[in-house]
Amino acid sequence: MTRFRHRDGSLVHVAYCTNVHPAEDLAGVLAQLERFAAPVRRSLECDRLGVGLWLAAPVARLLRREPDGVARLRDTLDRLGLEVVGLNGFPYRAFHAPVVKRAVYRPDWTTPERSSYTLDLAWLLAQLLPDDVLTGAISTLPFAWREGWTAAHTAAARAALAGVAVQLERLHNETGRRVRLALEPEPGCAIETVGEATAALAGLDPAWIGICLDACHMAVQFEQPAGAVRSLQAAGLPVVKVHASAALRAARAGGNRSEELDPFVEPRFLHQTRTLSPAGLLGVDDLDEALAGGLPREHEWRVHFHVPVHLDGGRTTQPQLCELLAALFAGPSALTEQVELETYTRAVFPSSLCGSGDAALIDGLVSELRWLTGELRDLGLEEVA
Repeated sequence: MTRFRHRDGSLVHVAYCTNVHPAEDLAGVLAQLERFAAPVRRSLECDRLGVGLWLAAPVARLLRREPDGVARLRDTLDRLGLEVVGLNGFPYRAFHAPVVKRAVYRPDWTTPERSSYTLDLAWLLAQLLPDDVLTGAISTLPFAWREGWTAAHTAAARAALAGVAVQLERLHNETGRRVRLALEPEPGCAIETVGEATAALAGLDPAWIGICLDACHMAVQFEQPAGAVRSLQAAGLPVVKVHASAALRAARAGGNRSEELDPFVEPRFLHQTRTLSPAGLLGVDDLDEALAGGLPREHEWRVHFHVPVHLDGGRTTQPQLCELLAALFAGPSALTEQVELETYTRAVFPSSLCGSGDAALIDGLVSELRWLTGELRDLGLEEVA
């Protein structure tokens, strides 16, 4: 359930991202692995389960300073049958605060705090990788939120990334572990699309800096998965990680969009909303803005609200996720090594969608992982015992 073999012989790691859990200190992280990840593994009846850890910046800093904490974390992972090959370094801290919205994009890549956090995570991941795995990945924000962003900011962010790349190479030389960084385009950010990422990262060392493709984000921007993947190949920009995710979709022309989407308006996360009209891509920064008249209702809407990947019924962008997985794995070579389920919004789902409580969360993660691994099997990947 964690490792799959592609026909080219390469390993593909599957995990679920723990940013769905709100822990902000080491004790909380350990408790939630016990409370959620371990029952998910048992329900799937597998010997090991991949988890893409999210660790808030204070936890990452603490662990780097205290080797005993790293030992506790690794011992807990081993005892529970969990393994880590990737970290989510996008949210810095307080990802489950009552109101997150644009705060998730701070600090940005012009600040020393962002570089320091990322390097703390890289050091930690080198300690946590399984003994037989030499390569790991960290996903991160696409520079910053777009407002006020200038060419000078882009230059500063690129310089910071170049500095991180130097440190990642040094870490590799010291530990033998290769940790790569993956920028994750997102609607509304300084880098929204694959094309913008290709331009922004040109000239940075692809051995250390690549891209994280988030299927939800791509769908909201109406990007075509196969074409986006081909453009990355042509540019020599590696797909370091994929977030298996799906966006909320309202396909009916006109209709009662309020009745359909009002249950998804909530105060914690930002839900960028887009529509593709004859005039081109139109968008607003949150779902309530769209419902208040910010978008025309004649065409399909796509909403940055991560919904369970195994659900569709015409209301999600699951088909676009399937297209992305096919573009990455249906060919003669696997184009990425990591696929990470990322449905972090479960705490703000309408209760009618997936229920509530621990049992509902565990059952939901199990259902999503079963669906995801089934898709990979259908693409010819074989589970490795």
